[in-house]
Amino acid sequence: MRCLVFAYSEIGVVGLESLIAGGHIVTGVVTHEDNPWEFKWFRSVEELAKAHHIPVIKPADPNAPEILAWAKERRPDVVFSFYYRQMLKSPLLTVAPLGAYNLHGSLLPKFRGRAPVNWAIIEGAKETGVTLHEMVDKPDAGAILGQRAVPIADDDTAQDVFAKLVPEARRLLDEVVPLIALGKAPRRPQDGTQASYFGGRKPEDGRLDWSWPARKIHNMVRALARPYPGAYAWWEGQKLLIWKGLLAPGFPMGTAEPGTILKATEAGVFVATGEGVFQILDVGRENGPSVNAATILKQGSFFERSQT
Repeated sequence: MRCLVFAYSEIGVVGLESLIAGGHIVTGVVTHEDNPWEFKWFRSVEELAKAHHIPVIKPADPNAPEILAWAKERRPDVVFSFYYRQMLKSPLLTVAPLGAYNLHGSLLPKFRGRAPVNWAIIEGAKETGVTLHEMVDKPDAGAILGQRAVPIADDDTAQDVFAKLVPEARRLLDEVVPLIALGKAPRRPQDGTQASYFGGRKPEDGRLDWSWPARKIHNMVRALARPYPGAYAWWEGQKLLIWKGLLAPGFPMGTAEPGTILKATEAGVFVATGEGVFQILDVGRENGPSVNAATILKQGSFFERSQT
């Protein structure tokens, strides 16, 4: 089967590896230029493609007429998108006779859209997964060919969950791609009444509000922990990144205002929230190292919630 692949990130690499190992002919790869401001913790799709002598392009607009013409020249039987970060429009979706398919990092129809792993943790989900589905004009709405689920533990970070998804993505592709080649892949329409959609996230979206319940703060911190930009609050006029923390059930809060530091020790800094207590373990100033929270935060001080 001749495949045209749009891919990025670690799951992009795994997707390309699966096709190559399966004996499929990858006629071209479309990927992204790396963002110099983004911490690159994943392997390179471009490097893998070049190692296998596969033509690679990195257009700013994958839907541009010249890219469509290039795609047609590849003569693909099927188009795949593996964690490619831009929507592919109708002309590209009809280039290949066997269809166009996307690998999405959630159990669709839940968590359609961008940053699905981060959003699943922020929203307190106990489970997520990967879904291979048909690409249609509406984002992440096409029929499902297969899914694999993973649990989200109470203290899992987004990187922890992503690490669970990577091998499941490989297993899913190894199972379903041969069925696509044979024209025997199952297709299950999504139930739109169960769909949830979330947009992309920016670093400034990570601001904490200490009037939130401790559980919500905990979810935000672990969803945005490294390699992501980090949840943050304001401390003595400076932006302070909260890299790691825990819920502190049973820790006495009394009538303390949210944001009050109740206790600061090397074991953690305990902060009152709108409901319960959150234990901060590691913090850092912007562009600085992660340090024990007690080296910066002092008992009896307050976070400034009025700043943005």
